[in-house]
Amino acid sequence: MKLKKLLTYAIAIACALTISSCHEDNINPDKPNNPNNGEPDTPFVPYDKIEGRNVCAYVTYWGLKIPEPSIMTHLNYAFAELYVVDGEYKGFKLQGNQSRFETIVALKKVNPDLKISLSFSHTVSNSDNKQGGGFSKMASTDEGRKKFAEDCKAFLEKWGIDGIDIDWEFPGLSWSGHACDPSIDTENHVLLMKQLRETLGDKYILSYAGYVKDKVAVTGGWRYIDIAAVDPYVDFVNIMTYDMDAAPNHHSAIKSPKAYVDCERALRAYLDAGVKPSKLVLGIPFYGRRSFSTAPTAINYDRILSLDQNVYKIDNFDEAAGVPYVTLKSNNSFYCGYDNAKSIALKGEWLHRNGMKGIMYWQYDGDDARGTLRKACWQAVMKP
Repeated sequence: MKLKKLLTYAIAIACALTISSCHEDNINPDKPNNPNNGEPDTPFVPYDKIEGRNVCAYVTYWGLKIPEPSIMTHLNYAFAELYVVDGEYKGFKLQGNQSRFETIVALKKVNPDLKISLSFSHTVSNSDNKQGGGFSKMASTDEGRKKFAEDCKAFLEKWGIDGIDIDWEFPGLSWSGHACDPSIDTENHVLLMKQLRETLGDKYILSYAGYVKDKVAVTGGWRYIDIAAVDPYVDFVNIMTYDMDAAPNHHSAIKSPKAYVDCERALRAYLDAGVKPSKLVLGIPFYGRRSFSTAPTAINYDRILSLDQNVYKIDNFDEAAGVPYVTLKSNNSFYCGYDNAKSIALKGEWLHRNGMKGIMYWQYDGDDARGTLRKACWQAVMKP
């Protein structure tokens, strides 16, 4: 390609890859499928829980499935949204119906050791709200940060849950119509996390959904999260090691030089910033990434299993990258990359070699009816 075309392509890829999968509109809803993929059921014997290791599920307000709390240590409820009017933070509300949230909180009765955090999105979905500046405006003042932190603490006390998870995607970057200010967002994100830690104390968990890169200098300021500056205030980081590219490349490879980024490079960004590997949680997608713009953009794991096997070959596996992928039989072209039980087991071995804390996955409803992926996550993390 000519230089101009190369630059245009690189910029388009970089912009597309900033879009995380932690949003409803990126994942196709479940449809009837063949969850067993023609295989017989086999007894599942979970490994014993090992203290200090995390298996964290993101469970959404639009989800229909009731999570299996015995094979997770942490659950992040997605999402709550900020109410900002004329640039002033007024409070927050859950997205969706409160009854769904109440059902999830009740899981603590089944597993009293389960840690539930409320995850905050930069998006707006409630009909009585509109984008008024979101995180960027709320975090821009000392008053806004303090009021938000106090509201969070009151919510945790009211519901008897365990923590706050911040999913600001991302400081200094605008997409989905949310506000941003590269000159101050990255710094204010740090101040926000500092305020949350001071207000919540050590009693509550504080985490964030982490990008696969450290902060990056841009015109007028910074983009993404200052990993080193935030580190003292958080208990752990859920690194979104997915959507790191799209077809014809893998989006969640352990190692793939052709991809925009991979798990190895994402981990290195955090280690280079001085974060201990024992605070890092590896993200696992319960979906395949096809594209960032062409429908279907993504397809849940349970639907991958039910693809027409006369049209698709779903059991390809790239041993070097450590992940499976789907191809079209007509021309053997790469359709989408995803994760399965085999790749999750490999990622478990990899993260243990690197001293990491565990696995997070997005999102629970993407799994099949047998719980293939969530069971694999538990076994991968808790393997003695």
